[in-house]
Amino acid sequence: MEQSTRPRRRGELRIYFGAAPGVGKTYAMLGEAHRRLERGTDVVAGLVETHERARTDRLLEGLEVVPRRVVRHRGHELAELDLDAVLARRPEVVLVDELAHTNAPGSRNAKRWQDVHELLDAGIDVLSTVNVQHLESVNDVVEAITGVRQRETVPDQVVRRAEQLELVDITPEALRRRLAHGNVYPARRIDAALGNYFRPGNLTALRELALLWVADQVDVALRRYRDEQRITDPWEARERVVVAVTGGPETETLVRRASRIAARAGAELLVLHVLRGDGLTGVSPGAVSGMRRLAADLGATFHTVVGDDVPDALLDFARGVNATQLVLGTSRRSRVARLFDEGIGAGVVQRSGRIDVHMVTHEEAGRGWRRLGRNPLGVSRRVAAFVLAVVGPALATVAGVVLREEFSISTDLVAYFLVTVLVALVGGLVPALLAALLSGALLNFFFTQPYHSLHVADEENLVMLLAMVVVAVLVATVVDRAARRTAQATAARTEASLLTSYARTVLTSPRPVDRLLEKVRENFGLSSVTLLERRAGEWHRVACAGPSECAGPDEADVDVAVTPDVHLALRGRALPAETRGVLETAAGQALLALRQQRMAAEAAEARRHAETTELRTALLSAVGHDLRTPLTSIKAAAGSLRAPDLELSPRDSQELLATVEESADRLSSLVDNLLDSSRLATGAVRPRLRPVTYDEVVARALSGVDGRAAVEVDVEIDVDESLPPVTADAGLLERVVANVVDNALRHGSPGLARAVPPAEPPIAIRASTHGERVELRVVDHGRGLPKGVADTVFLPFQRLGDSTSGIGLGMSVAKGFVDAMAGTIRTEDTPGGGLTVVISLPVAGGDA
Repeated sequence: MEQSTRPRRRGELRIYFGAAPGVGKTYAMLGEAHRRLERGTDVVAGLVETHERARTDRLLEGLEVVPRRVVRHRGHELAELDLDAVLARRPEVVLVDELAHTNAPGSRNAKRWQDVHELLDAGIDVLSTVNVQHLESVNDVVEAITGVRQRETVPDQVVRRAEQLELVDITPEALRRRLAHGNVYPARRIDAALGNYFRPGNLTALRELALLWVADQVDVALRRYRDEQRITDPWEARERVVVAVTGGPETETLVRRASRIAARAGAELLVLHVLRGDGLTGVSPGAVSGMRRLAADLGATFHTVVGDDVPDALLDFARGVNATQLVLGTSRRSRVARLFDEGIGAGVVQRSGRIDVHMVTHEEAGRGWRRLGRNPLGVSRRVAAFVLAVVGPALATVAGVVLREEFSISTDLVAYFLVTVLVALVGGLVPALLAALLSGALLNFFFTQPYHSLHVADEENLVMLLAMVVVAVLVATVVDRAARRTAQATAARTEASLLTSYARTVLTSPRPVDRLLEKVRENFGLSSVTLLERRAGEWHRVACAGPSECAGPDEADVDVAVTPDVHLALRGRALPAETRGVLETAAGQALLALRQQRMAAEAAEARRHAETTELRTALLSAVGHDLRTPLTSIKAAAGSLRAPDLELSPRDSQELLATVEESADRLSSLVDNLLDSSRLATGAVRPRLRPVTYDEVVARALSGVDGRAAVEVDVEIDVDESLPPVTADAGLLERVVANVVDNALRHGSPGLARAVPPAEPPIAIRASTHGERVELRVVDHGRGLPKGVADTVFLPFQRLGDSTSGIGLGMSVAKGFVDAMAGTIRTEDTPGGGLTVVISLPVAGGDA
């Protein structure tokens, strides 16, 4: 009974994280499993995907393997993790490969990571693997890099919550060698993989993405630990340099100096601009834009924060990002101004603690004059007003007593009035009242009868005293009202600066929604900002900045409703009511950016259709030129056969008849292509899409190509019958393949340029799957394409050097047909020389 009431320990999750398939995640996971097994730990393999890799298969030997659960779906048998069997077995550690995998329909959980959560809840430790392309937050970035959208994703927070995250890294060159040696994919998939997903540029970008994501997670974990332990002093685990700028003429000097400091230390550079409510550091939007551009040019990040106390705002930001060094410019104040206020630099140095502060001199140091205090009625100004309220009446009294014989009491009264007004202008109401009362008392004591007495014997003296008080109140009221108007104007300018920054982000950032939310979080010192959208009665997270995102408006500290179905949820602290307007505007801009992203996707699709129409129009415009070549050949051959005075041998006659037949075939093919292109361009013909297999299409297409060219050059066909069918129009796809093969036969014959290596066929046709698409590759080892002309090969009437036979229309027509079937066609350089044409079409029944 004691064991049943004891809280169950939750299992620990260890994830092996990589940039691409084949880096060795599963191999590393199996190696850890064997190490734990040798230590006596109860380890089983719940599900391990070896992908027929011999070395990985061998490493699986010696481990207990839980049999998989077989699920039947649409006539196929799918093997999945047997969750119930693993829970019944209850090992200490279980291996569950490919965390982002989508389970077969009918499974208890839709995703494998949900199965892993059940195992963890049962107290079982789990070893798993995941690639960076499967992270939900970078899915769109990976698609932009590789051109392939990953359908299987895992939420970032699932990976973040792992107790251990181990990066399995390998250089792009080493991974491509591993792939070429057959250690990653079967031989039939190597060409397609090397030419698509595993290009050097793709692998470099994915590797950088993985390294940065892991580095960010390490940084988040460090910040979380420091927050939990309430550690405010910076830890020098990673050098970070923050440079504070005002937008003044010294800004460029400061940023460049800070950049050199950061470069020597190998540190990250952050440029910080503080928006204050006192108007002393307010700059124009153009100056802020200039600072942002300068930061980008030097490889730094630009940040803005709002704070009334600039030293505290600077240090709070520096401690928040765990900065180790802070760069400031020496004060532009004059020596006189520094007597009353030492300036921001001195305040930062006094409170910096363990953060190193660099004071950088510049040409503007000491040249400026700044009004005393942080605001029109600041501390220094008020102190000066109180001093003047005491000293001013005293000086007026001394002057009146000394010059009693030369001046009358009216002159003394004017002097006291002048002092009162001056104090009101400097310090406002309270010092002015003090000056008025003190002036009235001194006037009554020294200059009205009875002298040297505060007794008011004359009503006129009382009226003078009251007049001084009224003047003081009126002038002070005007000063206070002007100060309030100044503060309001400054606040409006600060708000406008923020809104301008948000608007610029929406217009210029490649990921405006994410960047805008990050700016809001940064400006207001929040822990997270989440944009939520309600669809089908449930809240969905559209974008989030910060580690603690909200799943719904009820979880937020501040909830800003943009529309009834779109909310901006903020966490971190309660915000004053005056920030509501800025937040509502920022939320509206986030919604606008979201809609712009969706409209951009629709516009791209419309642009693709417009380009297809333009291509077909170009084909029709030059039809007369292309019909002339075969017609001329037919006419010449027929004229020779009919000439009565020309004696031809049977062999010559057969040659001329063959020319007529060949030209007629070309003419028929050209007319068919042009008619189909014209009808597609006008929308009169729509492709009849259905499942089609490449092996059938290739066989029919080869039977229709130029027979004599096909006899001269062997064509190797490697198209596996087990490949999934594609969605296409069989007739159009047959034409596409025929045109591409005919182009390879005419221009890709190795005899035109060089001898082909014995290990390579002259022309090869291969097919393989790539994501949700199947690719057909026509490979030749001819002269290839000159540099810089790959984009023009599909334009109408483009011929190789304009020196060989052919009308230059086949590849253009092929592209038109492939576009009509929602496919893609492109060219690649064949390794060792030559040209490879890749035809890619969506798998039948899948998403294009």
